[in-house]
Amino acid sequence: MPRKSNTAERRREIVAALLAVMAERGYDGASIQAIARTAGLAPGLVHYHFENKEAILLDLVASLAQVGRARYEMLAASAASPHARLQAYIDARLATGPGADPAAVAAWVMVGAEAVRQLQVRRAYQDALAPELAMLTELLRDCLEADGRSQARAAQLAASLLAFIEGAFQLSSAARELMPEAYAAQMALQLVQRFIAAEPAA
Repeated sequence: MPRKSNTAERRREIVAALLAVMAERGYDGASIQAIARTAGLAPGLVHYHFENKEAILLDLVASLAQVGRARYEMLAASAASPHARLQAYIDARLATGPGADPAAVAAWVMVGAEAVRQLQVRRAYQDALAPELAMLTELLRDCLEADGRSQARAAQLAASLLAFIEGAFQLSSAARELMPEAYAAQMALQLVQRFIAAEPAA
């Protein structure tokens, strides 16, 4: 009987190792040798599974997006209203506590930086953000509708909230000591609630 392939597991280990090395040394400091050492593999095995470091990074982008979606689905499972689902989304991205992963946040910030420099990474980054923006827009439309407010600017609010989240990620990674503790989720929710309350009636 043929032995079951462990390719998928090895690839996950390599992607997780890139995340760990990036969180400590940044993307430029994440050599194949460092990734292999962290994964407990030979460098040749890393090259067997991935053509180069950028290919590992592209897999990491997809992996980080899945982690964020899974945390949202867990928090939203008991949400009984549009506003509760919106709060679950904000908490999934910004709140501390179970499921929060500062290393993943730091890695995501570095992905954004590489997206400016590398076309393939930019495409992967945009592919990861597009469904987030669509989900946020839908969540906000539901909240606006529930409150009897116009939905005309739901897309603009979704883009603004996504920009707040990405900025909070940057600050939590690069200037954590300057920011108030656990401010982001609470303030994001309050800002959105004020926007919704200020919109004209439908």
